[in-house]
Amino acid sequence: MHPRDRWSAMWPTKRSRALDVSLALGLAALDGAVLWFKTEDFWFHAPVVSACSAVIGLGLVVRRRHPVGLTLFALVFGSATGGGAFAYLVILYSLAAYTASRRTVLGLAAAMYVSSLAFPSPTAEEGFAAQAVFGVAFVIAPVLLGLYMGARKQLLGSLQERAARLEREQHLLAERARAEERTRIAREMHDVVANRVSVMVVHAGALKAIAARDPARAAETAGVIGDMGRQALDELRHVIGVLRQGEEALPQEAVTLAHIRELVDQSSAAGLRVDLTVRGDERPMAKAVGRAVYRLVQEALTNVHKHAGAADTCVVLGLLRDAVEVEITNGVPHAAPDHGLPSGGNGLVGLRERVTALGGTFAAGPAPVGGYTVRARIPLPAS
Repeated sequence: MHPRDRWSAMWPTKRSRALDVSLALGLAALDGAVLWFKTEDFWFHAPVVSACSAVIGLGLVVRRRHPVGLTLFALVFGSATGGGAFAYLVILYSLAAYTASRRTVLGLAAAMYVSSLAFPSPTAEEGFAAQAVFGVAFVIAPVLLGLYMGARKQLLGSLQERAARLEREQHLLAERARAEERTRIAREMHDVVANRVSVMVVHAGALKAIAARDPARAAETAGVIGDMGRQALDELRHVIGVLRQGEEALPQEAVTLAHIRELVDQSSAAGLRVDLTVRGDERPMAKAVGRAVYRLVQEALTNVHKHAGAADTCVVLGLLRDAVEVEITNGVPHAAPDHGLPSGGNGLVGLRERVTALGGTFAAGPAPVGGYTVRARIPLPAS
């Protein structure tokens, strides 16, 4: 470290630097003057004792960074030369305020007190008993004040650190909430736009193929496309409402088996052979569970349209007492689909997130006999 940087690192602020330098210069001058005029006959002459007092006072510039070393220096040097007076008060205060070890503080303070009795000051005129009482007050007062200020400083530092940590945690939580919100919005947009439009593209391809030879069926297919477009616009309107108003803008209608059958019928109208099997007693599902089941079937059938074409597909819905089980399996494709629908690769990821958010399990992968299977189990909330 550069000497200038080391010197600057001794003080946390410019104000503390100005205070320490002022204390050092002021007490060096004060102690030097006091010892000059008060010293009579001692180990050294008055000018020498005065100069030694000034040296001890100047040592206060390092009182924050080296309080223990400064105390040891003042203890040894002051005892040997008789120098030092008021600077000892600041030295003892700094020792207690800036030393982490309380045992070190108490030990050096006791040593300072014993030294004041064993090596009286050249200005001492009282008896031993008076010096003992005065020495206790002289040592205890700055030490107690320093311990109090040091504890207060540590408390304020810990509170500031805790506040900074809480602010960082709050920032991270806000970032996580924004990321989750973006993910949820992206999932809803994918479900509304990608799935509906994909099936509409399949219907449009079928319409093009049968327009000339079967006008009646072509008109029926065109009607299906129109209905799906209106449904897509309606759901998109709901998603935009969520962005503007929050979750209360979501449709309050619970998903029923009629909605699932409507999805299956739409895929059947597009030329996909789909078989729906319901096991268990038909009953209303919780809104969140119903929406998840609806999106599972919707995304799985859309993927069949995209990747398997007209492969035979089976949708099995198990309505258990404590959960809803969904399984969508398509057979081996008879031929590659000719519509060229793009795939973003995020549909199954969104389904997994949606199911796991409700405490369920999700699995998707190739079926043992060929084709593909999407399977999920969603627990029902306790009534």
